[in-house]
Amino acid sequence: MDALGLLKRDHDAIKKMLEDLEDTTERAVKTREDGFGRLRHSLIVHEQMEEAILYPALKQHAEAKDIVLEAYEEHDVVDKVLGDLEATPFDDESWHAKLKVMSENLHHHIEEEEGEMFEQARQVFDREVLEQLGEQMQQIKTQARAA
Repeated sequence: MDALGLLKRDHDAIKKMLEDLEDTTERAVKTREDGFGRLRHSLIVHEQMEEAILYPALKQHAEAKDIVLEAYEEHDVVDKVLGDLEATPFDDESWHAKLKVMSENLHHHIEEEEGEMFEQARQVFDREVLEQLGEQMQQIKTQARAA
């Protein structure tokens, strides 16, 4: 699978996890805990794939540099909110609000990646390069599953 297809599949899975978590209530502590654990793991691995493989390759192209730098910053924002969520009890009344903020940031980030960034990646990388990047990213994902 090429890099963009792999990321799109991850994005769809992350959006579904967010949707499932947003539907929970303060009483659903176990459901929130389990769902958040899966979401957190998926986000960490997804960021590793992007930051280790795609972003550095894309950043070498001047026309994509700004969108890549912005994406790094968006990862930092999501990581901060993720840390806040992790430190907040699942039955706390503010947990859902923090999740909502993270969800909005993630949806914005995904929209920009799948739009402008993917378009630029298709312009600067041929199919073969996208496949190679996808293979490297898949290795990171496979190693994370094994760990």
